[in-house]
This record gives sequence, structure tokens and C-alpha cells, in this order.
Amino acid sequence: MAGFSHVRDLLENPPGEEEVQVRGWVYRTRSSGKIVFAVLRDSTGIVQVTIKKGNLPDPEFEQAVGATIESSVEVRGTVHKDDRAPGGYELRAKSFILIGPAPPFPITEYQSEELLLDNRHLWIRSREQTAVMKVKASLLMGARNWLDENGFFEVTPPIFTQNACEGGVTLFKLKYFDREAYLSQSAQMYLEAIMFSLERVYALTPSFRAEKSRTTRHLTEFWHLELEEAWVDNIGNMKIQEELVSAMVQEVVRDRKEEIALLGRDIEQLKAIVPPFKRVTYSHMIERLQGKGIDIAWGCDLGAAEERAVTQEETIPTFVTNFPIECKAFYMKQDPDDPRTVKCADLLAPEGYGEIIGGSERETDIDIIMARLAEQQVPVDAYQWYLDLRRYGSVPHSGFGLGVERVLRWVCKLEHIRDAVPFPRTVARAYP
Repeated sequence: MAGFSHVRDLLENPPGEEEVQVRGWVYRTRSSGKIVFAVLRDSTGIVQVTIKKGNLPDPEFEQAVGATIESSVEVRGTVHKDDRAPGGYELRAKSFILIGPAPPFPITEYQSEELLLDNRHLWIRSREQTAVMKVKASLLMGARNWLDENGFFEVTPPIFTQNACEGGVTLFKLKYFDREAYLSQSAQMYLEAIMFSLERVYALTPSFRAEKSRTTRHLTEFWHLELEEAWVDNIGNMKIQEELVSAMVQEVVRDRKEEIALLGRDIEQLKAIVPPFKRVTYSHMIERLQGKGIDIAWGCDLGAAEERAVTQEETIPTFVTNFPIECKAFYMKQDPDDPRTVKCADLLAPEGYGEIIGGSERETDIDIIMARLAEQQVPVDAYQWYLDLRRYGSVPHSGFGLGVERVLRWVCKLEHIRDAVPFPRTVARAYP
């Protein structure tokens, strides 16, 4: 007999009469006199274990009777076909060893959301949360594979910063020895600096936003996949985005069919996420919204409600381009064909899930950047190093930031973004 097997291996390649060993945690259990039915889970799936008195030593049978939900166990036995069991097979135990006993589990069926969040360290063991984490891993694998194949270098920008990238009012301020610093909102500016040597760079880092937004799509700490690309304009930037997102989704389609089914997502919808994505201008989007009876004027930014209204019936992502210059950050390049706007694009997920990427071509003219900083009454001193990037050999370049949890929420059809991260950080919660 070999070492321990994973549940998935037993179900996909049943070993016949050969004895096998598995280990994991009790997912469900019930007993009836001389027989115990326990469903065992490990990282790969669940399998029914049948423990009959007389087929194993009495002390081990008593351990099986007393093994509560989430007790860790080791089981030895043989695999048999049983259409009534999960996966169509059961493991008939010849040995049952209780490794880590557990008191009554604090999470039972139909618990409140607050209790689940208070016990997040235990709730992440659920099959749903496990499926979400596996899908997330595949999304990131798909991203890294595509980026590697397309000449991008992964780099490691800092988390402490003295610059505001997305706006000072959403910064988490902290004392950094004898001066002030902030938690990073975005790695963009540092990626721009590194881009001048490596040309195509990306980073996967946590970003922090002190926004008091209590919506289904906001976290105060989230994982940010950000890219910067030399010699790329806004059109090329959108092409990179759609190819990257498609590669991420198709990795999930290939590797996570079981998890997608468990989460209730139609995998055929994900197979259709291939380039090219739709492209519409901000001006056209405002006209569409007004046509739907929504009170919005040209110059207003798009919020969650507006994004939902125009993407609810869509089946593939949509780029919204050329936002008004006053809606966007100082580093975005003004569009000479429409000076009221900047050369940017927000990528909106279909089915009402809204923005998953924000990107733009970057302004290269140092005088324009300084004028915009002055308009916004932002002190220039902290940005001198960033301005040096325009002084010394600036080139046309573009970049974007992808919210990993937002993509995951859309792909898994999650009601709330807090279920897209193991330990969510929101306005109301930083525990556990």
C-alpha cells in the first residue's frame, strides 16, 4: 500500500480491491447503532466513508462514532461503487484514527452574515469558499502565464509611499518613524519608473483605499494587478487588457469546471469571454443612460448604479473610453482630438458587475502635469521624483490596474466582494 491519496484521485481512478489511505476533515457525519456514515473532505473533494462495527478495532469504531464535524482523521480501507454516495463511490473503512478532535462546530446551517464574518477563519473551510479560492488561484495563474508569454517582467514596488496616486482623501496615513507616510493606493508610479529599464512590467500587490463605501464591490484592502508598458498608446493598452482578461477567464474554464458548477455559474458564459470586447465612448454612454431615464449630465463620473444599468444585459466586457478630463487623474493624457477628454478606458464586466479595470495612456509633458497638480492644489515636492521620469527620456506609455477581487466576483457570480477574499477588510471590519 502506498502513502496517503487525495480524494479526487480515488474518485477519478478507483483502485479496485487495493487498500488506500486518506486523511482530511469530517464534513458531515451520522451514525446508526453499528454503522457510521461520515463524509470526509480534503483539498480536492469529498468522499463518503462507511465505518461498520466489526470491520475495524472497537476503539477505532468508537472514535468514528465520536468524531464531530471538522475533526481531522486518517482512514484506511477499500473503495467501492455506490451511486448514492457523493462522487459515486464510498470508502469502506478498515481503520479510523482520530487525529484532531473538535468541539461542536460554531457554524451551522442558516447562520447570519455577521456570525460567518466573525468566524471567517473557520468559514473559509466551506466548499463554496474553497471553490472561490481555487478559481482565484487559476485567474492569477492565467494572468502570470499570459504576462510571461508576452514579455512582461514581474517587479516588486513598495507598499509605504509618500505619494497619492488616486487622491489624497482616500489615503491611510501612518507615522513612519519621524515623518508621515501612507499605505499604497496603487503601484502605478513606481511601475512607470521601472518601465524605463524593462519596458513591460507588472506587479501584484495589496492596495489600500480609505473609502467609506459600503457597497457590494468595495474593500479597503484588495489585490491589485497593475501593468505599465512603454511605447503603447491607449488603443494598444485596451488590446493588452482584453487579451489578459480573456486568458485569465479561459484558465478557469480549463481548470475549474467543478468549482464553477458548484458556484452556480454557467461555464458556457465564460467560454464566450474572448477578444474583441465592446468599445463605447463616455459621451455615448451618457446618451444611453439618459435614454434609460437616468438623471446624469455630461461631466459626471459613472457610479455603480450607472455601470449596472448599461451592462446588465451584456454578455462580454465593455470598454468605456474618453472620460472628461475633470473626472480623471492628473497623469492621464489629454486627447488632442477631443480636448475635453483624456485617452483612457474603464473596462466594465458584463451582467451588471461594473468596473474591473481602470487604465489610460500617460501624460508625457511635464508642464501639463505640473499645471494639473497646481489646479488640484497638490504640493509638487513629493512628486519631484515622478516628474524626473518626464525630464529624462520620456516615451509614450500606458498602463492599467485590475482589481483581482472584482474580476473574481464577476467570474464566480458572487453577491458581495467580501466573499472574493479570505479575510475581507471593509469600513466595518478588520477582524479576524
